[in-house]
Amino acid sequence: MTFADKTLACRECGGEFLFTAGEQEFYQQRGLQHEPGRCPTCRSSRRREQGDAGGGYSRGPRQMFPAVCASCGAETEVPFEPRLGRPVYCRDCFAAMNRHG
Repeated sequence: MTFADKTLACRECGGEFLFTAGEQEFYQQRGLQHEPGRCPTCRSSRRREQGDAGGGYSRGPRQMFPAVCASCGAETEVPFEPRLGRPVYCRDCFAAMNRHG
């Protein structure tokens, strides 16, 4: 299928924007069936307002659980519920482990 650049009207601001051949090919490869309804400026503005990078919704604050670092013994919080017998690391120790292998 051959694609050609199209000019579309933004349903948010009413301005015209270009839906390029490359973008159309991207949409087809991902199985997206509808053309974008908003211009890039309005799309990014909408994402910022929703506090999300593109998922379409905001979850709110992440639940954190108290834990003790298995490496340095510091009290920390992690975004998952620790399991008995499984080591948990503070942010610094976890980062150091990932840097060194």
